Amino acid sequence: MRTDCRYSGNGTHAVGIQRRVKTMARVGVITFLHNHNYGSSLQAYALQRVIRKMGHDCVHLDYDPDRREKVLNLIRTRNHPKLILEGLRKKQVLTDQAGARRKRELFSAFYRDHLRLTERCRNQKELRAQSRDREILICGSDQIWNPVWLNPAYFLTFAPKGTVKAAYAASLGIRRRPAEEKVRQIRRWTADFQNISVREEEGADLLKEMTGRQADVMPDPVCLLTAEEWSGLAGPPPAGEPYLLCYFIGENRQYWEKAEALRKETGCRVIVLPVTAESYAEADQRHYSLMDGAGPEAFLGAVQNAALLCTDSFHGLAFATIFGTETRVLRRYREEDPESKNSRIDHFLRRLDARPLPVQREEGLRWLRSCLSETEKE
Repeated sequence: MRTDCRYSGNGTHAVGIQRRVKTMARVGVITFLHNHNYGSSLQAYALQRVIRKMGHDCVHLDYDPDRREKVLNLIRTRNHPKLILEGLRKKQVLTDQAGARRKRELFSAFYRDHLRLTERCRNQKELRAQSRDREILICGSDQIWNPVWLNPAYFLTFAPKGTVKAAYAASLGIRRRPAEEKVRQIRRWTADFQNISVREEEGADLLKEMTGRQADVMPDPVCLLTAEEWSGLAGPPPAGEPYLLCYFIGENRQYWEKAEALRKETGCRVIVLPVTAESYAEADQRHYSLMDGAGPEAFLGAVQNAALLCTDSFHGLAFATIFGTETRVLRRYREEDPESKNSRIDHFLRRLDARPLPVQREEGLRWLRSCLSETEKE
């Protein structure tokens, strides 16, 4: 069901209002939107839905930087060119797959039907224009603060003067202190934030070390909605016998050896949600079913109804936990890898032992209510 259409942030609905009792904040959110990633799209949906359920006016800034903006960002943040080349290589591989176009179309339809979006923003100037009438800007969640690919836009550097700035469950994705130049950038870009929460304890410790600021630790936005709420969005399950669902973000031959062992152990057929070129190749070689060109709703339905999920994905694990789906988590990185992001999953499992999801959910909702209440003034 379509819930909203695009929103133009021209501020006209606020003109002439001199004094009022505040019951609603005008909120803008920025996060990853155009990477066609299930976790990214669904955490964006969850955060906007929660904020709107609280009675606030919330839109996502539809940020999709153009080529010039990407090059400028590469120069500003000293990101290594190999990151860009690797990203382009993976994008080309997936573009060559038959289901890639269908997947892009389904993600676009998901955003159109389930998110309020501003006009498309290609650079910081356009972000500033679209956020002019927003009283509070929130960045998050996901790995928007990962030092490997810093982008000042995700630190709200475009925010108009006087705007309340907050981060909700931003993830740094790493454990180790980055290069000093990036430390200085993060310190400068977070200096004027009124409220900061991060997703992992390691991220809070690292941020404290780099900036001196103590961030709260809050759950990923997908954990703010209940299993019942997600079920209402989920698509139908794949037809047929019980299945083992493979959803791998990384490429690792051992993943598939593990999946084959689980297939023999459980007797389940295997369905692959492909992300990498390896996923396509292994599914073809092993005669596994391929769930190609699936949108966010189909992803939810596949995870919810799987007999077993085998994944290296943070959000794959998060949704399996929400739905109560049995899971085998595989580690994507070697522990000695300086760019390892294993801490995201380690933290999730560790925190789950100490705080059940309902407790974490209430903590996250309470934090957001407190953050949004700061705009309740004349």
